[in-house]
Parts: sequence; C-alpha cells; structure tokens
Amino acid sequence: MADPTLSPTRFIDSDHPDIVAFAREHAGTGDIRARAVALARAVRDAVPYSLWAFRVEPEYFVASQVLRQDSAFCVPKAVLLAAVARAAGIPSRIGFADVRNHLTSPRFSAIMDSPDFHWHAYTALLIDGRWLKATPAFDIGLCERSGVAPLEFDGTQDSIFQPFDSQGRKSMEYIGFHGEFDDMPHERFSAEMQRIYPRLLAGVAAERARRAAAG
Repeated sequence: MADPTLSPTRFIDSDHPDIVAFAREHAGTGDIRARAVALARAVRDAVPYSLWAFRVEPEYFVASQVLRQDSAFCVPKAVLLAAVARAAGIPSRIGFADVRNHLTSPRFSAIMDSPDFHWHAYTALLIDGRWLKATPAFDIGLCERSGVAPLEFDGTQDSIFQPFDSQGRKSMEYIGFHGEFDDMPHERFSAEMQRIYPRLLAGVAAERARRAAAG
C-alpha cells in the first residue's frame, strides 16, 4: 500500500510537472534534511505572502495552482511545500493551528471577525524519523518590511513563528493545534472559515474586486 504522506492527492499534486520541476530545481542533491531546508526556503520566497489573498475556493489550494499565484496566504503555501517535499521524496502533511498575531495591520484588523487567526497552516516534514514543523508563509520581503527576521527551517527542530519583532515586541503566539492531515481538509477548512470569518471573507473579496477594477 502506498504511503499517503508520499503520494499525490487532490490538493497536494506532487506528480504535477510544475511541482516536480520546482522540486528538482530547488531541492539540491543533499540528504533529506538538506533537501527539506532548501525547499522550505524556496517556497517561502517563491510566492509572496498576503492576507488579502485569503479565500476558500478549492482550486486556490491545489499546489500546482499556488505556484502560479501572485500571492497567497499561509494555507496554500503550506500545501505547496508539502507537494514539492513529496516530489523530492520527503514525507509530508499539512498541519493547522490557531495563532495570535500581535502585529496585524490596523486596516486588516478592522475587518477581522476574531482577534485570532484560526486554522493557520504549517507543513509537517518527516526527517530522520521525526515529524518537524516548517512554516513557509512569510516571505523575506514581507519580513523585511515588517521588521521581523525571516523564519528559517534548519531541519532539526520546529520552525513555526517569530515570537518577537526587531524591536522586541511580541509578534505571534500559538494558542491551539487542530492536527495534521495527509491532504488539505478543504471542506472542513472552508466550513470553519465561513463560520468564523464571514465578515473577513466579504471584506477581502470586496478589496480584491476594488483592486481589479482599478487595474
């Protein structure tokens, strides 16, 4: 029976030619730890992070589609890392947690239905018999603009948040975990987002429409 943490799925389409090519280009030829470190960094910076990309349509979470996006939020980027990891022979899963981000912009906070980010995503990677958490969400450009160090994954320990910014202010804390999954649990995720964030989803969609109209 095929290992589900190495097999392509509806969302983690690790056999897609674009995913295979990305993994081949960025993983390198080192051991599994070196490949995982290289891919986590590559995914982090390949697709810029944006909270304004927040949405729940299923096609938006297919890894090969994420590669084509101008920006994405944490969940699609975690799916993408899981896919390129599997393409490079690294077992992977999608993990979800609730976090409190103390540095959210006032503009975005104004349309949040909750002060916390529910179902924030990371990627779990199996390295030398241990499942480790890697978070490829925040690209280096965003980190520089926000005054926080880019999050690095070294393949030996969990890498899930920047607890403080460069001025020593608390940045992010994890307040609960939902578990890890062999594929993106889209129906459950979508239902939870529509239950928790109806105003946020509407606000982000309106902003996307405004930007599209403005060209």
